[in-house]
Amino acid sequence: MPKSPKEAVDRAAELTALIVAANHAYHELDAPEIPDADYDLAVRELAQLEEQYPELKSESSPTQTIGFGASTLFTPVVHSVRMMSLDNAMNLDELVAWGKRMERFVSDPITYVCEPKIDGLAMSIRYENGQFVRAATRGDGRVGEDVTANVATLASVPKKLGGKDVPAVLEVRGEVYMPIVSFTGLNARQQDAGLTLFANPRNAAAGSLRQKDPSITASRNLAFFCYQLGEVAGGPGFKTHQETLAYLRDHGLPVNDAITAVDSLDAVHKYCEQRLENRHALMYEIDGVVVKVDSLTQRDEMGFTTKAPRWAIAFKFPPEERTTLLRDIHVSIGRTGQATPFAILDPVFVGGSTVSLATLHNQDQVAVKDVRPGDHVIVRKAGDVIPEVVGPVLSMRPKGLKKWTFPKECTTCGQPLVRREGVSATFCVNPACPAQQWAGICHFVSRGAMDIEGLGERTVSLFLQQGLLQDAGDVFFLDYNKVRTIEGFGDISVENLRASVAAARDRPLANLLFGLGIKHVGGAGAAALAKGLGSMDAIAAATVDQVAELDGVGMVIAESIVTWFAEPSNQVLIEKLRRADVNFDGPAAPDAPQTLAGKSIVVTGTLEGFTRESAEEAILERGGKAPSSVSKKTTAVVVGEGRGAAKFTKAQELGVPVLDEAGFVHLLKTGELPG
Repeated sequence: MPKSPKEAVDRAAELTALIVAANHAYHELDAPEIPDADYDLAVRELAQLEEQYPELKSESSPTQTIGFGASTLFTPVVHSVRMMSLDNAMNLDELVAWGKRMERFVSDPITYVCEPKIDGLAMSIRYENGQFVRAATRGDGRVGEDVTANVATLASVPKKLGGKDVPAVLEVRGEVYMPIVSFTGLNARQQDAGLTLFANPRNAAAGSLRQKDPSITASRNLAFFCYQLGEVAGGPGFKTHQETLAYLRDHGLPVNDAITAVDSLDAVHKYCEQRLENRHALMYEIDGVVVKVDSLTQRDEMGFTTKAPRWAIAFKFPPEERTTLLRDIHVSIGRTGQATPFAILDPVFVGGSTVSLATLHNQDQVAVKDVRPGDHVIVRKAGDVIPEVVGPVLSMRPKGLKKWTFPKECTTCGQPLVRREGVSATFCVNPACPAQQWAGICHFVSRGAMDIEGLGERTVSLFLQQGLLQDAGDVFFLDYNKVRTIEGFGDISVENLRASVAAARDRPLANLLFGLGIKHVGGAGAAALAKGLGSMDAIAAATVDQVAELDGVGMVIAESIVTWFAEPSNQVLIEKLRRADVNFDGPAAPDAPQTLAGKSIVVTGTLEGFTRESAEEAILERGGKAPSSVSKKTTAVVVGEGRGAAKFTKAQELGVPVLDEAGFVHLLKTGELPG
């Protein structure tokens, strides 16, 4: 915080300019330059300054206003009931503190209603005598923009209310959003057309809604959920928020099924934690939970501040996008030789962890995003997804900042980098490149492959430097006497490593095939090869057609397998592994009954009684297929906690049965779908 009134004035002016510019970009241009989390922090800091120095506060301050004025692109609409914003709770302590304040306003116990905070656009939709007549954005809360023609294209917005006793006027507030599956499809079309990609579903929804041509909006597959009554004329009286939601449902309006009533702050806390844990299992993006007092009488007692109701609050999840400084851009070389640019960042807390590195994918992506060392950039990290740089904040770019150019030579071995025709990736084609050796060995010893404890990335790097390793086969010929001379390797750690290497000799053939890092061969493909051909030697001798005939193996994998085994250096590696007495034999004939023969089962999410690998193995053992994607040929989709939204949605679209874990166990035993 500033140490003097003069510093406070300067900082307040700086924050005000930043917030006003961000409001303009977000509300009028639909092109936000900074993430919501950075915006919220700026507003919060300005509010703290105004509290410490009251003379800084004014009616025009961003802390006292809502949203932004209506654009000249659309006809202005005056809201009959003001559309207010919500105060935020940035952590659970602040959420509980809000609840305790509400309890002081009333004498009776409070029931709360919790709902996912969908990351979209606030919308007012008006019906007169049951007919849809107008839709308007929130704008500054008093005046919004008329987007009736565009909202009329949304399938989830009824043109006529259903049910009995339709009121003369029914205005409903809610959120227009873009489902994740629609967002993925839109960006795929943008990329195919050589157009700029949307950063996130919220931006895509905003850009789609505020089009002068409604047919563009119609093509974007937007959706709508309502969560609040606005003006009502001729309707019944209500006592609770839950009654109003039931009333909206009765008239055919879409209300989110995830909205839940709870009777204590502890239950609110639990709901928020559950939503945070499973935020990526939904078919839409959320950035928090909205908590409201259920009783309308208690709401009247609690009242409003200048910009928000006291009886509601938005609990904000840890941010998945933040702004930070891009220090430099480096290029890493993977086990296949692929050269991948990545960003060196000022550390920033995003997506639940502190991030200092983020991927830039490939040469084309760096060029399209035009990020430069010295830029302030937006970094995104969603759940366990690798952090990525979304793009630069151009308003913060220093003058004269030079473009970054992709290197022409490998940064590790100095050999030329090659970009093959028709692909976006660039490669180091030197098989002796130390970076490729390191990445290949790390993959070989990883948990999904040979699972050798004690050989982490740092140890592999150290052993390469010491000349103990050159390729994956050398793992089984380590000089343990030399290992003992390395600092940090005592008798116990050396013997543990020796035992782990010895155990790896007996790993299933599928693990070995996966560990070899053959292009296009993942865990399921490796299992299909081991089961279908029965041994390493049979796989090495097979033709493309013989490999392609196997269940779960197509022509692309078949060609990659045959090409890999034809490479002399790979043949040398196979013979080294043979001398090491590594298991080359595939699984014996299955003992399990072939209940799933001819069936294709997709598993998504976490099951209690199975790991992902063991669930897929159970399917394969019973003669079934375990592909990673849903299609018309899929027999069933098994869903657990944290399920993939895209797979679940695809199953629903195609009418593919969806099973829980109990249904999956029944299917394994009987080969029949439950029910």
